[in-house]
Amino acid sequence: QVQLVESGGELVQPGGSLRLSCEASGSIDTIYSMGWYRQAPEKSRELVASISMSGSANYANSVAGRFTISRDNAKNTVYLQMNSLKPEDTAVYYCNEEIRTDYSDFIRNYWGQGTQVTVSS
Repeated sequence: QVQLVESGGELVQPGGSLRLSCEASGSIDTIYSMGWYRQAPEKSRELVASISMSGSANYANSVAGRFTISRDNAKNTVYLQMNSLKPEDTAVYYCNEEIRTDYSDFIRNYWGQGTQVTVSS
């Protein structure tokens, strides 16, 4: 069993900052890519940022220069630092990780339960 637990979402004013965290736990052998997605009301889920095992990061154009993704492999945790937040960043944010468990050779995608980020004055 593998679980991803996000935290850090809350109500913040435009221009403010938040830091999201996602910790993986369970029978984990290796975590490959880690990423953050978001889904706003009545919109499809979209990739916000991703980071490889080596630390190479990619960002959606809408957040590049404002958001920073990072990972702590010792803690099985991925972070999303969000600065200069805008109302259009309002969404449920989900972490997603490619994980090989210690009881299987297969690499599977795992999702967290989501954390709500609301940007409003």
